Amino acid sequence: MLAYNNVYRNLKRKIKQNMKTKINLLVVLLLCCFATVNAKSKKEVKSDREQWTELCYKIAQPILENMAKGELQKNMNLELSPTWDGRNKRVTYMEAFGRLMAGISPWLALPEDDTKEGKMRKQLHEWALASYKNAVDPNSPDCLLWEGPTQILVDAAYIAESFMRAPDATWNKLDKVTQQRYIDRFLGLRVIRPAYNNWLIFRGMTEAFLLSIGAPADRYALVVSTNKLNEWYLSDGWYSDGPEMAIDYYNSYVIHPMYVEVLETCKAHRFGTPITPELAVKRMQRFNTIIERLISPEGTYPAVGRSIVYRMGAFQSLALAAWKYGLPKGISNGQVRSALTAVMRNMFSVEGNFDEENFLRLGFCGHQPDLSNYYTNNGSLYMTSLVFMPLGLAADHPFWTDPAEDWTSKKAWSGRPFPIDGHVSLRTDRK
Repeated sequence: MLAYNNVYRNLKRKIKQNMKTKINLLVVLLLCCFATVNAKSKKEVKSDREQWTELCYKIAQPILENMAKGELQKNMNLELSPTWDGRNKRVTYMEAFGRLMAGISPWLALPEDDTKEGKMRKQLHEWALASYKNAVDPNSPDCLLWEGPTQILVDAAYIAESFMRAPDATWNKLDKVTQQRYIDRFLGLRVIRPAYNNWLIFRGMTEAFLLSIGAPADRYALVVSTNKLNEWYLSDGWYSDGPEMAIDYYNSYVIHPMYVEVLETCKAHRFGTPITPELAVKRMQRFNTIIERLISPEGTYPAVGRSIVYRMGAFQSLALAAWKYGLPKGISNGQVRSALTAVMRNMFSVEGNFDEENFLRLGFCGHQPDLSNYYTNNGSLYMTSLVFMPLGLAADHPFWTDPAEDWTSKKAWSGRPFPIDGHVSLRTDRK
């Protein structure tokens, strides 16, 4: 009996030891799995700048890679508004190219480096320079439509704007033949009669560009465009779009950025204007204060007005300020970066924004073709690229390195202090 008890006790001890060993192994395995998952999740967290550069590249690559080869008009999947007005659909290609380049040329102007971002930027820059050349080369399959529909005035202005925003990375890199072709094309646009609204500043932009390079500029067109825009200024950072006010994002899509840039060019060449560029910047900054507050705590914004399919283009004026002028008083780099990143993430995480070749599709957030206007095609949608101007700031600029902060509405709706707001006239420099 004693021998039996000893055997039983030894067996029981071994079972306990074996169980303990198995439990220890299980704990170790669980810890290893947790550490692996945790390390993987940490590795997958991307900085705001990484998210911006990757999205920018995704949007730009199909346009520029194809156009550099002279294959954009062959390969781009066209999508027209269900209410398309029948104009020549070839306007699509200039819309896509001009609007894209107006947004990304500041980024392409950064010095070369061997980082992942630097390699993407270098590739886009090479494609862009070849695309600029093909756009005006009559022997290229991708020579753009420079005669016919009045729409070409709009997007020629965005091409001119891309040159003005980063001349050393764009215009000054082109050969003399290509430069002369652009001058001739811009001069040829004078036969177009602009609509009596924001279109006046498109004519002003092409003439301001010609003025900036010493080519013959239509100074009367500059007088008309700069004077009418000032006459249409209402108050509190808002211009009417022509004689009537429109509740939409055209103050950001077009009016504030182009008006400021035209006025700056005129001042640099001692051409008189009704207001100073400094006052125009103050007006834009007041508008920026308002649109920053339109970004909800969740990182969305109101889908109001025409052309809402231009997506992130609604924040062009804010992006321009962040890149070139600094942000309005009381608004930090961290909050604007965080707010725009949240909107970007919410908008482009929805399925349907891109087709199978990564060309943009009609819609505001996803594929919503019925939201497009009679003049809209999927080339029009590259207005969204205008938000990428802050990428023209170096990676170590405070816009990118300052800590993330909550934006105004996020503070307001969580019961925290935020700056008081109020009317600011800005009809003159005296407020």
